[in-house]
Amino acid sequence: MSAPVLITVLPHAVLCPQGARIEAQPGGSLVDALLAHGIAIEHACEKVGACATCHVHVRSGGASLKTPGPDEEDQLDEAWGLDAQSRLACCVTLREAPLTIELPRYTKNHARER
Repeated sequence: MSAPVLITVLPHAVLCPQGARIEAQPGGSLVDALLAHGIAIEHACEKVGACATCHVHVRSGGASLKTPGPDEEDQLDEAWGLDAQSRLACCVTLREAPLTIELPRYTKNHARER
């Protein structure tokens, strides 16, 4: 079994006020790792890359990830607060390198279901 990937989540006022450092197995998705550790990232399309609600900013470690495919890039165009480090967490397959991610202040829905 591979060594776990260290994921640092920067503080987010609602989803992760204190920030977090979590571990997940390489080969899994970033969205599943966040959800498994109690970070309730939105995923309105049930993690199939069709809604852009699981948008994150990969602040470090992004160079180790597979580049976004055309479907992910199309969906990212719909994300709120898009930048050059934006990814869809459901499309990010974890590799061995550590990641630092920032959760955007809003999703494209601008409101979260409770």
